[in-house]
Formats: sequence, C-alpha cells, structure tokens
Amino acid sequence: MNDSKSCPDAEGFVPRIVEAQRMDAHDTPDVPKSSYDLRILQSLRRVIRAVDLHSRKLAMQYNITGPQLACLTAMAEQGAMTASTLARSVYLSPSTIVGILDRLEHKGLAERKRSERDRRVVQVSLTEAGLALVGKNPSSLQENLATALQELPELEQVSITMALERIVELMEAGSIDASPVLETGALEHYDADKKD
Repeated sequence: MNDSKSCPDAEGFVPRIVEAQRMDAHDTPDVPKSSYDLRILQSLRRVIRAVDLHSRKLAMQYNITGPQLACLTAMAEQGAMTASTLARSVYLSPSTIVGILDRLEHKGLAERKRSERDRRVVQVSLTEAGLALVGKNPSSLQENLATALQELPELEQVSITMALERIVELMEAGSIDASPVLETGALEHYDADKKD
C-alpha cells in the first residue's frame, strides 16, 4: 500500500519501517500468529468504545455531538463564515453542515445572518451561548488524538497510517465517506435532536 495520495512520504519510509521491524524482531513477544487477529479486533473495539464513551460524555455534559463541537470550535476560532466554508473547515459535507447548523440554531448556540455587503450570502456565527459553551472547553477527542499523534516520531505516524489504511482495505470500507470527526452511531442518551 504505497499510495502516495494516502501517505505522501510513505514510499521513502517503507524501507526504514521494514528495517526497524527487522531490528525489533527480537523484542517482539512470541505471540501465536492466530492471536494477532484477536488483538487487532480487540484494539479496534477499544477505539470504537472510546469514541462511543466520549460521544456519550459530550451529550450528557453539554447536550452536543462531536460534529456540533467541531463546528462550534471552528466558528469560535475563525469567526463568522458561510456554511460551505465551515463544511470545508471541519471536513464535513455541506448537506451534513446544514443539519448540524439547524440543530445548533435550535439550541441557541449558532445563528445565520445575511451578509450586509451581499444579501445573497448567509453567514453563520456563534451566539453568546455558543461562545460560553466553547469557553467551557469541552474536550475534543479528535483534537486530543491528533495532537498526540503529531508528537510521535514520523516513522511511527507513517506506520500507524499505513496499518490503518490497510485495515480499511481489508474491511472493504474504502468507499465509505468519512470525515476526521470521531463519532459513532446514534446513542441512547442523546437529546431529542437527530444525530449529525
């Protein structure tokens, strides 16, 4: 999987990864080959569970979802913007952003206003309540994970990237549209709003 689109520096690092694996082979615990699949599945389940627990925490403490938090944070950092700019900023589709903004408006956390310069343009921004919520600094799982990943040596980042992309291939999940917002399916403790 040396696809330069998925990991631009992968080709240069592959030989080093192989060499590092050879050097560390004596440090690798002697695990029967048949149990690697179970360890991988268990690790994936832990990741899914961590995302699920974080989503529940956001819903219970702040009555928002991960994608809603991503949008609120982007608006707090960048100010008023169009919905399409917000969509690009948080890597979500414009149609998904419309639904998120509807729910944020309903909760009184965001508002849409026509631009005074060009009445055709609608700007979205935070309300005072939205600013106050962002000021409480709710933890963003993807931001915390992104920061931790960026602190890893580049070789380890490439190795993790390639391994996860390979798992996506093995699961035949490459065609599933996914943003870098960590969120699971609908949760029972969410408010009456629809899931983003």
